[in-house]
Amino acid sequence: MKWIGERISFVDDQSKLTIVIYPESTGLVKSIMGAWFAMWLMIGVVVVWSYFTFQLTEQENIIIYIFLAFWAYYAIRVGKSFFWLLWGKELIKIDEAAFIYKKSVRTYGKAKHYLLDNISKMRMFQMKEGSFQAIWEASPWVKGGEHLEFDYLGKVVRFGRKVSEKDGKMLFKLLSKRIEQNIRRMK
Repeated sequence: MKWIGERISFVDDQSKLTIVIYPESTGLVKSIMGAWFAMWLMIGVVVVWSYFTFQLTEQENIIIYIFLAFWAYYAIRVGKSFFWLLWGKELIKIDEAAFIYKKSVRTYGKAKHYLLDNISKMRMFQMKEGSFQAIWEASPWVKGGEHLEFDYLGKVVRFGRKVSEKDGKMLFKLLSKRIEQNIRRMK
């Protein structure tokens, strides 16, 4: 197994290339997000308990419904980001005929197959330094945007969450070279 930076590992066999991209590993961020997520869940439990325990007016019930809708949205969003930091990874496999991509948390996730013949225009996607999108993506509570992409049958497929520019360039070279070799072998 070889490494690109600290987060990308790969195994390059003759028959296939396997790449694993891990999320950023910062213990402090995981701890803070875990504490925030636990407190957010407790707030929801207290609000639901209050709803069933107290005699509320119709207007108070409406306020609780609206609050719980926003609460559920952020509980799901932050929960997904937290579990991604703990157990997430991106898996890429390139064999003789296909590019296989899977975003997974532990073993949960669905692999998508892309035929190499239909892949075109692989490129890096970098945000402008200091832009709102770059600042947003750098925040720890966001899973992050993908920094590599290719065109596939009229759609853009993106991968490589929060990959640095340096690591992204090396990964881009590795993938481009392997895809080009496999396409030449098939012809």
